[in-house]
Amino acid sequence: MRYALTVGALLLAALTAVGALAVYGIRHRIRVDVTDHLHMAVVDWVSRMRPGYVPPPRPVRPTAQAMYLQLINSRGQVVAANAPIVRHVPLSTVRPAPGDGMRDFTVCPSWSKGRCFLVTALRLNAEAPDAPLRGETHYIYAAALEPVALGRRYLEVGFGAAALVASLAGAWGTAVVVGRTLRPVRAISSAMREATVKDLAMRVPVPAHDDEIAEFAHASNDYLDRLEKAVNAYRRFAALASHELRSPVTALRTQLEEALMYPGEVDAHAALAGALHSTERLEAIIDDLLAYTRVKNARPAEYQPLDLADLVEEEVAGLPGDRVPILLRADVRPVVRGSAVQLGRVLTNLLVNARRHAHGRVEVTVGQVGDQAVVVVQDDGTGIAPEDRERIFDPFVRLPEGLRLDPGGSGLGLAISRETCEAHGGSLDVEDCPVGARFVVRLPLSEPAGVLR
Repeated sequence: MRYALTVGALLLAALTAVGALAVYGIRHRIRVDVTDHLHMAVVDWVSRMRPGYVPPPRPVRPTAQAMYLQLINSRGQVVAANAPIVRHVPLSTVRPAPGDGMRDFTVCPSWSKGRCFLVTALRLNAEAPDAPLRGETHYIYAAALEPVALGRRYLEVGFGAAALVASLAGAWGTAVVVGRTLRPVRAISSAMREATVKDLAMRVPVPAHDDEIAEFAHASNDYLDRLEKAVNAYRRFAALASHELRSPVTALRTQLEEALMYPGEVDAHAALAGALHSTERLEAIIDDLLAYTRVKNARPAEYQPLDLADLVEEEVAGLPGDRVPILLRADVRPVVRGSAVQLGRVLTNLLVNARRHAHGRVEVTVGQVGDQAVVVVQDDGTGIAPEDRERIFDPFVRLPEGLRLDPGGSGLGLAISRETCEAHGGSLDVEDCPVGARFVVRLPLSEPAGVLR
């Protein structure tokens, strides 16, 4: 309704302006036409005058637009006229000044019973050599009844009524068209309101025609798809987190209950050591959960330019000594924007995992492909089966080999690492290699990389 009223008001304003211009144009045209005829009548009469001779004016034609002619002397007496109605009383007392030429005006004489006349007046110079009447100034008046279109408000009323009807029709048409157009939008809005956390499978109806509303419906359904996936992912994450937290909490509870129930049979030192181990396990899981949450909520505005080769070198140097050496190769020094702490954690996690699974060595390569910086961490261990290469990035997923080599892990390391890379606009994947596992980190460059010499 608001759109219909707005359109109606705008249409009324526009039509009123157009109508006002049209009325002005029509009235001006009518006045010019009548005045032109009056001028022609005056010129015709004057052209037939001779010195000492004034011909009778043309008689009034029996037409709707009667034209009256008068010759008036300087005393206001009618010398000649073409109709009885103007034979005794002057049409006007207006006297053109010398040099005025023809003067046009409107008069409404008292004897005309409310009717008005368009009048043209011309001064005849008595001193001119060819003056028909010497010795006294005379004036010619040509008059015609003012047309109804000029004297009444019929044009304004007609155009106003037309503008009002057109505006009402436009408002009604707009209401109908907008109502039909927005009907699918209302259905989409209703469906969006009904889509709750408990029923995320609901989708909005898509109109059959291919237009902006159908595009909006598709976009809404895409949004609901992403929302459903996100909520389901958070639900799975919450369930897995609860499960992972329950294990150390249950172990801690059991150890403490045994120590309280059987104080004479349970070694207090062993019970406290077991409780401390469970607490450390619980703390590690909570730390990983907090890190996972921080990565998801990280803001790019907090990132700084980083030399990725320097960061890799620092993380490699910070690792404790091990039987498995790490071979580092950096042919370029790419600069990326990011958090040194978060990216350092990614690199440390990949390096520690590679050392844990390697048989003899770990190779790390820093390079650049196109507009991306690339870090490759490859070990010579047993590798990862193709069907598990995506699953290992899910929270709390641990393969049997990982459980065997690191029983106390939380299963969040790779999930946090991938989330960190994606938060930086990059990616973390496992790629094919002849031997072992090959983890590849890709990050967008913030500036061209420097080449080592």
